[in-house]
Amino acid sequence: MTTTGRVSFVGAGPGAADLITLRGARRIAEADVVIWAPSAVDAECVREHARADADLVDFSRVTSEEITDLYRRAAASRQTVVRLHTGDAATGGGVQEQYDLCVRLGLEVEVVPGVSVVAAAAARIGRELTLTEASSTVLISPESSELVAEFAALQTTMAATVSGARTGQFVEKLLQGGYTRETPVVVAYKVSQADELVVHTTVGELESVVKQHKLYRPTLFLVGTAVKAPTRRVSTSATTSVDEPIRAARPTRWSRRAATRIATRADEPIPAPAQAPAAEPNPAWTAVEEIQQSVRKPAEEAAPKPKLTVVAAEKPKPPTVRASTATPKKKPAARKPKRTTN
Repeated sequence: MTTTGRVSFVGAGPGAADLITLRGARRIAEADVVIWAPSAVDAECVREHARADADLVDFSRVTSEEITDLYRRAAASRQTVVRLHTGDAATGGGVQEQYDLCVRLGLEVEVVPGVSVVAAAAARIGRELTLTEASSTVLISPESSELVAEFAALQTTMAATVSGARTGQFVEKLLQGGYTRETPVVVAYKVSQADELVVHTTVGELESVVKQHKLYRPTLFLVGTAVKAPTRRVSTSATTSVDEPIRAARPTRWSRRAATRIATRADEPIPAPAQAPAAEPNPAWTAVEEIQQSVRKPAEEAAPKPKLTVVAAEKPKPPTVRASTATPKKKPAARKPKRTTN
């Protein structure tokens, strides 16, 4: 419990529940109120870390005035609030305005960084965004999308979050800035989540790909030669040999636990993996579980040690003589025998 209330802007990562930082998981476990958008952050991330009695607020269903009221109540009631943001909360998402508002309300405020969506997308395609011929990466948010043509003139790697409905205008500005229609583009939507979509295409085909997959919400586009898909060499033996069995992916501790929770909620039997080797313990999740237990269940106070009482052995009591207060009765005098005369 803080003295003035606290608001933590936590970067939840690209969306997968296990890509949040340990500090972010702890802040969620401590929070009285969690503000999040189910469409952007995996619901399992909140269910796994939030307390059972925490208030979960869907950000997409409340107004900015209602969010401000939540901050005011937190300041008055000394509550802890967590506002989850996709990716890294320190690099966008309108955090600055909310941060300044909380400071004016007298709240303790902090920003917990997270894994950015750009980093997750680059890791997903296995490409380094800062190559020698493109030594820098330009990040473009939806708020600065009108500057695409100016940034495109730099001919560096571009990471732009653009609404799918405006892909046509985005392509026009890319061509206007100097990119060719053959410039590689990676479409990354909901990276690391169960319904993620990652597609390699070009600037000329970008609009048709977006329409094909019906991407109307904000989508990440990686543009530049650095994101070109590598060419793979496939040997003849690899395509014709069928003797080597295909290795199955080893289930992680998190995937088994998530599958258990989903199957339990759906009242379906949990399929047991066939001859799956025991997964090694994940030290990161072990640390998270320890944090959760320490936050959710305060350490029980040590029971006071029983006081040692010394009982003295009973000493034999000396015999007591009770004095009688009653007057002793006098014994009747013995009668003398009468003398008889002859």
